[in-house]
Amino acid sequence: MWIGGIPVDREHGSNVAKHIVDVFKSAENLCLVITPEGTRKYTKHWKKGYYFIATAAQIPIVLCYVDYKEKVCCVSDVVIHPSGNYEEDFKIIEKFYKGRVAKHPEKFNLS
Repeated sequence: MWIGGIPVDREHGSNVAKHIVDVFKSAENLCLVITPEGTRKYTKHWKKGYYFIATAAQIPIVLCYVDYKEKVCCVSDVVIHPSGNYEEDFKIIEKFYKGRVAKHPEKFNLS
């Protein structure tokens, strides 16, 4: 928290996305980093909370990655202004991450 982190309590059914949207609306400057997929276990589909936060807070999504095979990380110039059509916007996200290698590739699902 000393660097500005926002703790997330996953044990209780708190509405984290709404809380984050409220924080964005009241903050003068805020940058939020979310890893929507592959951090704990393999999932069939990416979680969509990051997209709903960006849409509700009217903020852009900047795509970034850590590629463990290439040993590089990147904050890209790919910026998505959510259209409200998740499926169409996700095609851009999916294309961007194609070929990237996660720390635990067995947990990474691109679609």
